[in-house]
Amino acid sequence: MQLSRHRTKLLFLAGDVLCVLLANLLALALRFDFNWSSITDPALRATELLLIDIVLTPMVFYVMGLYQSFWKYTSLEDLLRLVRAVAYRTAGLIVLFYAFNFGGFSRAAMIINSVLLLIFTGTLRLAPRFHFEFFSARRRSAGRRTLIVGAGDTGESLLRDLKKSPHLEYNPIGFVDDDREKFGINIHGVPVLGDWRSLERLIEEYGAREVIIAVPGAPGSAVREIFEICRRTGARFRTVPTRGELQRGAARVSQIRLVDLEDLLGRDVISLDSRSLRMALSGKRVLVTGAAGSIGRELARQIASHEPEQLIVLDRNENNLFYLEAELRDLHPLLELLPVVGDVIDRKRMDQLFVQCRPHVVFHAAAYKHVPLMEQNAAEAVKNNVLATRGLAQTAYRSGVERFVYVSTDKAVRPTSVMGATKRLGERLVKSFDAGRTRFIAVRFGNVLGSDGSVIPTFRKQIALGGPVTVTHPEASRYFMTIPEAVQLVLTAGAMGEGNETFLLQMGQPVRIVDMARNMIELSGLKPDKDIRIVFTGLRPGEKLHEELKGDSEEALPTPNDKIMVLTGIVPLGEEEWRSLEALETAAMEGRAEEAMAALRLLVPEYVPAQPAARADTTPGTKVVDLFPKRRLDAQA
Repeated sequence: MQLSRHRTKLLFLAGDVLCVLLANLLALALRFDFNWSSITDPALRATELLLIDIVLTPMVFYVMGLYQSFWKYTSLEDLLRLVRAVAYRTAGLIVLFYAFNFGGFSRAAMIINSVLLLIFTGTLRLAPRFHFEFFSARRRSAGRRTLIVGAGDTGESLLRDLKKSPHLEYNPIGFVDDDREKFGINIHGVPVLGDWRSLERLIEEYGAREVIIAVPGAPGSAVREIFEICRRTGARFRTVPTRGELQRGAARVSQIRLVDLEDLLGRDVISLDSRSLRMALSGKRVLVTGAAGSIGRELARQIASHEPEQLIVLDRNENNLFYLEAELRDLHPLLELLPVVGDVIDRKRMDQLFVQCRPHVVFHAAAYKHVPLMEQNAAEAVKNNVLATRGLAQTAYRSGVERFVYVSTDKAVRPTSVMGATKRLGERLVKSFDAGRTRFIAVRFGNVLGSDGSVIPTFRKQIALGGPVTVTHPEASRYFMTIPEAVQLVLTAGAMGEGNETFLLQMGQPVRIVDMARNMIELSGLKPDKDIRIVFTGLRPGEKLHEELKGDSEEALPTPNDKIMVLTGIVPLGEEEWRSLEALETAAMEGRAEEAMAALRLLVPEYVPAQPAARADTTPGTKVVDLFPKRRLDAQA
C-alpha cells in the first residue's frame, strides 16, 4: 500500500524520535556496562538534555532536507547528508551542554549516542531501499536474462536504471567488456564475465535471451559483429542512445531501443581538427539555409556547439524551424539565435537578410532533393536548386562573406534526373565565382541515413504496418553515411577550403538497398519473406541503378584529412553558358518546363535522362559490398 508523502514524513519523524530515545538509552547502557543501578542516576540527570535532543534532532533533519528525500532510491549523497545532519545535531547538543551547565552527564555517552543515532536513523532510511531491492530482485529474476556489453560509466548507469525501473522485463546477469582489468569484478552485484569475443559462448552458457550494448560510441564494425552473434544464437539485441543523442539531451541511458541501421553502418569516430573548426566558426555570424531539413538541422546543432557570435537559421518550413529553434534554445541558452522564415529564391528578401545580419559564413543546404518528384516539377527544381544558388552566391560575394559552402550530392555525377542535373549545375556555378574575398566551396557526398523522406524512415513505416517493404530493384545500391558524420565532414571541408574547390567525402563502399531492407526487418525481430514480404517495384523516374561519386573527367586527390578528397576536372561556366543561364532563368520563372529542360541540357551536356525500363544487365557494373561481409545475402526475392 502506498502512503501519502505527508504520512511518510510523519512516519519518519516518529521513527527519528524513537531512534533518539533508543540511542540515548543504549549509549548509557554501553557506557555503564549495562549496570542498571549505575544507569538510573545519570539517566535522570540527562532527562532535560534528552528532551532537547528529541526536539533538536528532527529540526536539524528537517533543515537538512532529510524529510524531503525519496528513500526508496537512497543514494550515497543521501547518506552523506544524514552524516552531516547527525554531526550538526551533536555539535548543537555540545553547545547546549555547556551553555546550560548539564553537569554530571557522561561525555562518552554523548559520543556513543551520536554513533548509535547515525546507525539507527540510517537503517530506518535504508529499509525502504532494501525492501525495494529485495522484492524487485525476486520479480526481476522472472525477466529476460540479459547481458550488458560495456562495463563503463554508461553500462553502470544503465544497470542502476534497470534496477530502479518498475518495468522488470530485463534481468541483468552479467557484463561483457574488452578491458581485461575488469574481468571478475562485480558492479552492483553483477559480474563482468568476459570480453565481447566470448559473447556467443556466454549467451549459450548463461542462457541469455537479451543483449544490450551500452557503448554509445561503439563503431559500426563492432555493432555488426555483435548483431551477427545475436542472430546466430537467437538472442534479442538492443542498444542505448548514441553519444550524440545523449550530449544533445535527446535521450537518457535508460531509454533502451532497437538497433537501427544507422548503428550497423556507423563508422569509426572521426578525428576532427577542432582548432580549425573553432577558428572558422567561433565568434562568427553563420547562416544556414535549408535549416529545417535533415542536413540543415544537424549543421545548426553542430555549429551551435562551436560558439558562433550569431547563428541564423533560414527555411520556409516554419513548423520544422519552430522545433529547431526550441531545441537549440534549450541546449544553448546563451546562443544568439535568429530563426528566419524565408525562401532562398526571394532575391530581395535575401539581400535584406545579408544587409541586416552581415554573415561571415554561409552553409547553403536548401534544395529540392526527391528525384521522382522533381521529374514532375522540373521548373521548380531549376528555380530552387540553380537560380536560388546563383542569387545567394552573388549576394554573398557582394556582402563580403568569408566562406560560402555549397552542399551537393552524388546524383550530380553523370546525372540521369532533373534533380541531379540542377545540382551539377550548382557545383559549376559555385566553381565559377572568382576566389577573391569570398571563398566558394562545394562539398559532394552520397545518401545520408535517416534523412527526411529517405529509404530508412520509409522501410521503418512499412515494417511497422506489417509490410510489404518495397525496393526498386534487386541490385540497386547507394552510398551511405550517417547525418552527423556527413555534417562533421562538411564543416571540416568548409574550414580547410581555400576557395574554388569541390570536396568529395569518403563514402566507403555502396550498399544494396535490398540488404538494408532485409536487415531492418531482422532488426525488428521479424523474418524477411516470411513475416514481412519484400516487393520489387522497378526504378522510378530519374533513378539510377548505382550511384557514382565522380565522373570520368574528374579525379579525386587526397587532402590532409583522409575522409575528404578534392575533385579536379569540374569546369566553371563559360561566357556563352552564362547567357544560356539567363534563358534557363526566364523559362523556369515563367513556368515553361520544356524550354527550361532544353536550356538545362545545354548547360549540363552529360545529363542523360534515365530510361524507365532500366535493367541491371544494361547498367554499367559497380562494385557493391554486402552490409555484412560474413553473411552473403541472396539479392533476389
